[in-house]
Amino acid sequence: MSERARASATRQRLADVPTGLARPLQPYLEAAAAEMVAEIQGLVPEYARPADSKYGRRMRWTVEQTVRHFVDAMGEPGADWDELTDIYLGIGAYEARSGRSLDGLQTAIRVCGQVACRRFIKDARRLDWSLTVLGQIIESLFVFLEKLAGAAAQGYADAQRRLATERERHRWRLRDLLVVEPPASLEAVRELARPAGWDPPRTLALVALGPAMDDQVPVTPPTVLADWHGPAPYLIVPDPDGPGRERMLAGLVRGRPAAVGPTVPLNKGAVSLRWARRTLDLVVRGAIPEKAPVDWIDHVATLVASMSEELIDLAVGVRFGPLMELPRHRREPLVGTLLAYMESRDNAVAAAERLVVHEQTVRYRIRRLEQLLGDTLYDPDRRIELLLLLHTWVRFPDVPKHLDDQRPDRPAQAVAAAAPREEVTRAVRAR
Repeated sequence: MSERARASATRQRLADVPTGLARPLQPYLEAAAAEMVAEIQGLVPEYARPADSKYGRRMRWTVEQTVRHFVDAMGEPGADWDELTDIYLGIGAYEARSGRSLDGLQTAIRVCGQVACRRFIKDARRLDWSLTVLGQIIESLFVFLEKLAGAAAQGYADAQRRLATERERHRWRLRDLLVVEPPASLEAVRELARPAGWDPPRTLALVALGPAMDDQVPVTPPTVLADWHGPAPYLIVPDPDGPGRERMLAGLVRGRPAAVGPTVPLNKGAVSLRWARRTLDLVVRGAIPEKAPVDWIDHVATLVASMSEELIDLAVGVRFGPLMELPRHRREPLVGTLLAYMESRDNAVAAAERLVVHEQTVRYRIRRLEQLLGDTLYDPDRRIELLLLLHTWVRFPDVPKHLDDQRPDRPAQAVAAAAPREEVTRAVRAR
């Protein structure tokens, strides 16, 4: 039954009660209200407050208003229910804001109904009511209490929706605050975390997200703050090194490219987001093999190289000048072999296994490289530098640029015969 139908039914039944029936009940209303309050406090622990407290006085006033309103409506077709309905709408909203369920309030309403029934039965004997009149009053009472419970439930639901919306707004503000630069203070973060319903962790990590395969947004755990719909979506994951985090992330980013940034203190989210996005950019470029999610720590060398592409481009021309004079189809196998050889601690057999070629092929290419590069190949002071340059050469197809086959001094036939670098790149990445 709708609220309007219930209100109409209550008015109709109470209006049918003989006029003047309420008058002899008036002197007993305060006593009835006091009895109801006493039983409520005995049966509902959260309502057991001191009578002289603000909460106790408010509860007593509410019960008195409820009792008086019901009795005054007897035999009155024009009784107004809006004021009492508003009171119970407010009570339901208060329960929601207090973080309680409606169980206590519903119990209190039932207790009031039980007390009222007992007293009406006594009044019927005392005032010589007929069974028909008593039945009308009891039936009206049940509908009346149902209406009050419905109003409280509506107020509760409305308040919960408002609270959810407010909490979501606080979570958005908190999410944005965690990635600002310069960073916000820890005090500001913790202050905003309270209304957001978010327990501040000791550390966090940012996850940069690529485009999704579909428009469906995963169900996000309450601990994770998310921007799913921005131009550059991301997640904020608390305590990212904790148990189960890797599995949780894999479920959240399923079906889209993603990169995890470094674990940082609570107010350093911008640092983590910056490196997460840089890692994701390299995934999109093809410099990092795609999987979801990619962890930044597994690609430090590629990240470092990506930040200095112009400098590395220039250094390649200096350190590998003789190698750059070769046609691409001869140059690229030598580059891939030298990188695998150096990464294998100058072990030709291990390098051959990584490149899936014969070990004599590796040894031949190394001898050819020794002829081209001389002592530079084994200079210990240059080893890290050479590894970085070779790593960048293989990982980034568009580096070096200015020394590639578009140079005006290269013969046209050499350009036409140049083989694509992707063959070597695939061999090295397959290691």
